[in-house]
Amino acid sequence: MASKPSIVLVHGFWGGAAHWANVIVELNKRGFTGLHAVENPLTSLADDAERTRRMVRQIDGPVLLVGHSYGGAVITEAGDLPNVVGLVYIAAFAPDAGESPGQISQEMPPAAFANIAPDSDGYLWIKQDTFHESFCQDLSPAEALVMAVTQKAPLGSTFGDTVTVPAWRTKPTWYQVSTQDRMIHPDNERRMAQRMNPRAIVELDAGHASLASQPGPVVDLIEKAANELAG
Repeated sequence: MASKPSIVLVHGFWGGAAHWANVIVELNKRGFTGLHAVENPLTSLADDAERTRRMVRQIDGPVLLVGHSYGGAVITEAGDLPNVVGLVYIAAFAPDAGESPGQISQEMPPAAFANIAPDSDGYLWIKQDTFHESFCQDLSPAEALVMAVTQKAPLGSTFGDTVTVPAWRTKPTWYQVSTQDRMIHPDNERRMAQRMNPRAIVELDAGHASLASQPGPVVDLIEKAANELAG
């Protein structure tokens, strides 16, 4: 069997690379050593895709991109590099050409849409007092508090940035749906997943932060993708 691909984890809005903490620990336990987590600026889709590409270019050999939430749009845009061999979407946006995360959300608004508020500098935040119920209702209050206080706000304009050439049209894909997601409507996740014709769709009884609340099943899907690509 060929060696497993390196894994690059791409975070979404309102968090950084550390949102992958539980997934990183679980992947390491299962023998994955080529692990990387990009820290994106969340200033534009172009900026974030380029930052991700730069990390991928530093890696010798095949790379499996894994995106959570808005990170799905990033891997859709950045996954065109020749050493990217697959894409895994974790409760994530998977826009088609000309689509933006904001457009997809407006078509089918999620339950917590109203809990996002702009500041005077154009950044969008999840209100701290509603972060737990909005983003990670299946985590403990303490875990949610840390996420709320350390959240990384995107520039509001990033919501409207559109994908150019979606990598999922030419690369193998896998998708995890969070059935209790309040940040991306679960039916939107199902719709985006189905049109990709992925190799697997997994539904978890989880909120938006499934990468934190259910790292085991999330890693099961990543491991499945890695094993199939190595086979």
